[in-house]
Amino acid sequence: MSGPPVKRSLTLRGHRTSVSLEDPFWREFRRIAAEDGRALNDLAAAIDAARDPETGLASAIRVFVLERALERKS
Repeated sequence: MSGPPVKRSLTLRGHRTSVSLEDPFWREFRRIAAEDGRALNDLAAAIDAARDPETGLASAIRVFVLERALERKS
């Protein structure tokens, strides 16, 4: 198991917000941002802008990370 979610602050378009993700998701999210040459806040803002309003930001980030992991396996 990965343990409980860890809350961290992000800045999205000039506004601070907190997101709770498990450590493996934080590690992979940071790795993806670095791989894409983007700041973590910039990538989070893009995910936030593209998500369905009914979906929470943490869930949208988890799905994004999962989809990228699945793409790498293909």
